[in-house]
Amino acid sequence: MITILEETTKNPITLMGARAGVCWGADVSDNEKNYNRGMDCIKSGHGRVMEYVNVEMVIDGYSARVIREWYTHIGGAPTRLQASTRYINYKTFNIVMPPSIEKAGQQAETAVSETIAKIKDTLALLEESGVPREDCAMLLPLGMTTKIVDKRNLRNLVDMSHQRMCTRAYWEYRKLFAELSEKLSAYSDEWKTLVDMLFQPKCELAGFCTEKKSCGRKPKKND
Repeated sequence: MITILEETTKNPITLMGARAGVCWGADVSDNEKNYNRGMDCIKSGHGRVMEYVNVEMVIDGYSARVIREWYTHIGGAPTRLQASTRYINYKTFNIVMPPSIEKAGQQAETAVSETIAKIKDTLALLEESGVPREDCAMLLPLGMTTKIVDKRNLRNLVDMSHQRMCTRAYWEYRKLFAELSEKLSAYSDEWKTLVDMLFQPKCELAGFCTEKKSCGRKPKKND
């Protein structure tokens, strides 16, 4: 469901060290030194160099709802393109079925399926009646699956992890971020190192829970 594109930086730690080395008057021709310098930047909290690490991906099969939340992380000048509701034929589409509905039983799941089937039938009727697709799309639910092409940098993703790996984050977003972490870790050894080091919920970063309603993973600050 997530495809890491080849434009994504293959050796991000080495790149960070090379960029920092330019400003330090260091030797940037030696990649081993660049790697070590990049690790020093990470351990010292010099996050600016993370903005040089490019991440480009296709995210497919997640709901329009969770992608709207994905868009809220705008720091570091990310950009994205999303499947059009003006031009794509949505007479048939898939939806993301929440686990809570599946657990509610067959009657609840059937009711949702029948509702979506009715929307699909109505979309087909409207289009056959000459209604433009951009107006038909007003019936589409936020639970429908969608596809985006996304571009952002490492610093933005690290910041995102602190909020979206939290147990209290929306379940589909946690699923999305877990898959992204897995795909980046498989992209290169340096990415696996970064994911293991930097992607973590904010309670791990702070050492205590900052949420009003805690899941209990970490104690509250006052406790």
